[in-house]
Amino acid sequence: MMRIVKVLLFIIVAIIAIFTAVYAYYGGFTKIAFEEAELGGETIVWEEMIGNYKNSPVVMDKVYNSLLTDFNISTTRGFGIYYDNPQVVDPDNCRSDLGCIVDNIDSTTLSAIEAKFKVNKLELQKCVVAVFPYKGQMSVVVGLTKVYPALNKYLQENNIANGPVMEIYDIPNKTITYRMMIGE
Repeated sequence: MMRIVKVLLFIIVAIIAIFTAVYAYYGGFTKIAFEEAELGGETIVWEEMIGNYKNSPVVMDKVYNSLLTDFNISTTRGFGIYYDNPQVVDPDNCRSDLGCIVDNIDSTTLSAIEAKFKVNKLELQKCVVAVFPYKGQMSVVVGLTKVYPALNKYLQENNIANGPVMEIYDIPNKTITYRMMIGE
């Protein structure tokens, strides 16, 4: 009987250790720091989506794959601009713009892309910004559980109204940048 208890205890400790290691690897113990900065200027290619944010990767992948196959453009930064809080708005009615950030694209190519997707250059805008490590799709999930509660606390402490949040998934730099646009 004592042997069974020891084995079960070992298994429980092992599971906790594995969970803790995975959580740490994907950024679970990262300290979230915010700053206010004026950001923008990127050229974005996107599609609008109304629906549950969990479906965002499908739309982002569609834009990415089309840019690569139809226009021979390889991008390394994806993004989502999320307009609604799914804790307040029915998730099936949440609005977002999803796609890729493109660099140094000539006007002829941009015109061709505009026939298929929306294209825009982001205006410079004051934002609340935090950076989180990106080590795979699980980092997005861990980031959601870490960044948004900290962001809400920061907004409340600094008397800043909620606005749309842009998440930028920067693959080469292995970061997710969260930008909440501050209204004027």
